[in-house]
Amino acid sequence: MDSLRRTLTDPGLPPVEAVQATLARELEGITSWLAAQADTAEAKALLMRFGMLIRSTPSLRAYQRDMSDRLVAAAAGILAERTGANPDDPEPQIAATALLGLWPVQFQALRRHLGRDLAPDRLHRTITADVARAARLIGEGLNTFGPTGETARAERTG
Repeated sequence: MDSLRRTLTDPGLPPVEAVQATLARELEGITSWLAAQADTAEAKALLMRFGMLIRSTPSLRAYQRDMSDRLVAAAAGILAERTGANPDDPEPQIAATALLGLWPVQFQALRRHLGRDLAPDRLHRTITADVARAARLIGEGLNTFGPTGETARAERTG
């Protein structure tokens, strides 16, 4: 959450790029750990088992969902502050939800590509490319999300 807050509050960084930077740091931690292991195949299997444990344990899935909800709320607040909107307005809510949707994309890409015979650096590039593809789909709309003008305010209060 701290990393997300730090990057999203940077006014010089578009929201999609901020989230991609946060995800890249997280992925770098995983792939660096993989590269440091003596048996990369066993390390990949360990990561896959950990992911399976989360997916198969209702309390862990509930915790993951709760954390996602907290991250969406935090992101909506930051985006609202950046644009002069109310955090409960539809625009910061959907923008935050879309941005946080990149996390499951990265986790799914990690799960999908861990089973392949890829070196950690190539795994990193492949997953990053998958996240970038998803980010492009939401980027255009979010990049137009800026300070609210008088027309938008009038529509909300009208």
